[in-house]
Amino acid sequence: MPLLSGPSHRLRRYGAHVVLAVLALASTAVAAQEKPWSAIGRPATPAEVQAWDIDVRGDFQGLPAGAGSVAQGQLIWEAKCAACHGIFGESNDVFTPIVGGTTRKDIDSGRVQSLAVGGVPHRTTMMKLSRLSSLWDYIRRAMPWTEPKSLAPDEVYAVTAYILSLADVVAEDFTLSDRNIRDVQARLPNRDGMVWYRDLWSTSGKGDVKNRRCMKDCAGQARLTSAFPATELGNHGNLAEQNRNLGPVRGIAFTPLQRDPKPVSSGGPASPSQ
Repeated sequence: MPLLSGPSHRLRRYGAHVVLAVLALASTAVAAQEKPWSAIGRPATPAEVQAWDIDVRGDFQGLPAGAGSVAQGQLIWEAKCAACHGIFGESNDVFTPIVGGTTRKDIDSGRVQSLAVGGVPHRTTMMKLSRLSSLWDYIRRAMPWTEPKSLAPDEVYAVTAYILSLADVVAEDFTLSDRNIRDVQARLPNRDGMVWYRDLWSTSGKGDVKNRRCMKDCAGQARLTSAFPATELGNHGNLAEQNRNLGPVRGIAFTPLQRDPKPVSSGGPASPSQ
């Protein structure tokens, strides 16, 4: 009969296997910490990094040199932008308007009065824009929708200038460039309209607990709800029908608003004849 046999010997062998497995996992974890993802991919080349490193900060750091006039921007706009955003930035039934809702008085004050008062049914891009770099950067990296990042810097300057001219921020004969864009920033209608809440951004402070509506007469039970402004119903067709076949259904079903002379089809945006 062998000297090492029976349950006790099997238990010792099992224990040795467990110890070896733990040591192997520990060594693998240490190696992973030393070189994470070392076997996956390769370092990006300087040219690849430069192709993506195109962001423009609020202080215009990263803005490339260039210039574009309002007239040049109008030609580009009509060829590549107007189909979605309208000739004058009024947009269509799918996209929200870019221009509108601002006044010359707002340009002087730096705060869009209609936003401060409230009750505005539609908010346009120019009503909310506080940093011109955001508009320039977004056009450069995301537009046109069908061919993003295809516009040269001079074309981005031109398109931005055209939008600004529609909002009366610059004159029709104006040429926007990296040399004068800071001066134009000082004329944005809502340049002083943004508010920074420290409690929402600072991880060292307290949370957002200063809302007076939450300090008294609180509901006894929380209830998850979804609301849609009545003024927006029908503006973009029947949202419930504009979903993919897979995944959750988003948007409530309703009858689109009637428009003269014909109602908009519930399946999507109106055609030019509608």
